[in-house]
Amino acid sequence: MLIGEVARRSGVSARMLRHYESLGLVRPSGRTGSGYREYSEEDIRRIFHIESLRALGLSLREVKRALDDADFTPSALVDDLIRRTRERIAAETELLTRLRRIHAADPAGWEDALQVVTLLQALGSKSADVRQRAALASASSAFPGSSASSGSSADEVPVPVEALVEAALGESDPNVAGALRWALARSGDGAPALLAEGIGSPVAAVRERAVRCLAVMPGGGAAGHLRDALAHPDPVVRGHAALAIGTRGDTDAVPALVDLLEEGRNDTDAADTLSVLASDTATADRIAHRLVERLARSTTRAPARGRLTQALAGIPGTRASQALAELSHDADRAVALTATYLLHLREAR
Repeated sequence: MLIGEVARRSGVSARMLRHYESLGLVRPSGRTGSGYREYSEEDIRRIFHIESLRALGLSLREVKRALDDADFTPSALVDDLIRRTRERIAAETELLTRLRRIHAADPAGWEDALQVVTLLQALGSKSADVRQRAALASASSAFPGSSASSGSSADEVPVPVEALVEAALGESDPNVAGALRWALARSGDGAPALLAEGIGSPVAAVRERAVRCLAVMPGGGAAGHLRDALAHPDPVVRGHAALAIGTRGDTDAVPALVDLLEEGRNDTDAADTLSVLASDTATADRIAHRLVERLARSTTRAPARGRLTQALAGIPGTRASQALAELSHDADRAVALTATYLLHLREAR
């Protein structure tokens, strides 16, 4: 079969067939009496093999190796193609995300677009100082009338909230994380829903970062997600949510705050928050009842009983006083002494 007919049947141009020949990929099995290339059925099958491998993304050099190297196995080839395809998809996805974020910032011109790109790159820097300055700049750009110590100007383009949330959920440096929380608190209404998704992450550190960001965000949107987080199976998430909504006066936080006291995590903050919530007689008595109930459980250990007893000191009302009077005769001497001391302090007021 001559080269023209091969080109028509295979869809490979005559020029490309000559190129394949120059690279040693396929060589016509013979020549006609006039010197024209003549391809055999085996040659044509090899051409189709070449095109199939090229369709998988192999270079011509790799195609030649795959066809000529007896040790080049299909499984190794496919594994390598999978790896390279994943890398390419990841790079394209990252580019798409960056473009969407630039579009979300709605830059007025190229200068604004480049400013957004610069901030996005800074948020992903390996340097914690650079990331922190970018976070502070992002916070000030959310409120053009403000100025930050980072030296940002008043006409900066706001960084898209999605980028801030992603940075905050992945940030391990405490100083940078604090700056990002500050930026998110000033970023508007879009952040709470994105952070709530972070609370559902399978990674514990991401869940904690998400709830800590929500804890400093103003508005009912954040408060609603924090209230939902009180039922989260992760005790760390529940604890941060309870402290956040408790300081806002939400008594739904009481059970989780008592859990913090028993567990010994942020117990001082939990006791202070319970004291603030006990602003009326009914709530104070309800909190005192919850503390006494937890003290009476047989599974509550001695250190936890001591913390629960101390928390009663900050709860006003007769129910807390009665509980302290009963605890002054507790079988645990440390609890009895603590209750007696706290009861004397209350009576001296």
